[in-house]
Amino acid sequence: MNKRELFLTLFNIGYIKKASGTWGSLFGLIVGIPILYFSPSTLFALAALCGIIAIKEIDIYENNIGIHDAKYIVIDELIGIWIAMSISGFSIVSIIFSFVFFRLYDIWKPSIIGKVDKHTKGGLGVVGDDVLAGFFAGITTLVFVALFAQIGINI
Repeated sequence: MNKRELFLTLFNIGYIKKASGTWGSLFGLIVGIPILYFSPSTLFALAALCGIIAIKEIDIYENNIGIHDAKYIVIDELIGIWIAMSISGFSIVSIIFSFVFFRLYDIWKPSIIGKVDKHTKGGLGVVGDDVLAGFFAGITTLVFVALFAQIGINI
């Protein structure tokens, strides 16, 4: 196993047969929590940096193996969950909602998320739909937390 595959599979987590995307997201959540605690903007910047590197590395990998968006590539889940977490902020509820909404949007792929997934090739396509899912998950989490606060439930 080379360094590229270790990076793209999050140290082989992507090879877990059942729900590899969920496992990759959970790994990203666990690694991201301490970074989020100290600095949401640092987590966002790291997501952007990992995203740029991932797009390039996925392009190279896909050219070598001839498969687009292999299911064991889960670095995109880490990037997406980090974006969601960096937008929604540090609280137990925000972290849980970020994870749930990110997985929902990543699996369901509504609207533009699905269009990017279906019509964008290469690393940009693999990472792009997860970036959008993370963005929408973070915004949805903020809306839900604000709605709960409006009805007197401070979470």
